[in-house]
Amino acid sequence: MKTKVLDVAALPLLTPTLVTVDGEDVVLYRRGSEIFALGNECPHQGGNLCDGWIEGDILSCPLHGWEFDLRTGVCMTIPGERAARYAVSVDEGAIYLERAE
Repeated sequence: MKTKVLDVAALPLLTPTLVTVDGEDVVLYRRGSEIFALGNECPHQGGNLCDGWIEGDILSCPLHGWEFDLRTGVCMTIPGERAARYAVSVDEGAIYLERAE
């Protein structure tokens, strides 16, 4: 089920932003016209990915540097690990998310 989380105009460029979907914290990141959405919790020790840093398509956890692909949620540091991924759609200026798994 798609959930409206924010208007595109309220999402700053190049700044990880925290929203909530069905009780789960989700990191949104906007680069140009692209918007990415991953679960906020690092599977390693629960670090807040929203507080991490982004280089290219990689989001790094602030606790221990685990790296996650923004497009897929796949962990680049430890094979088999991943962050939750959300499908993003935009309709009439609003951002909608749906858990993608």
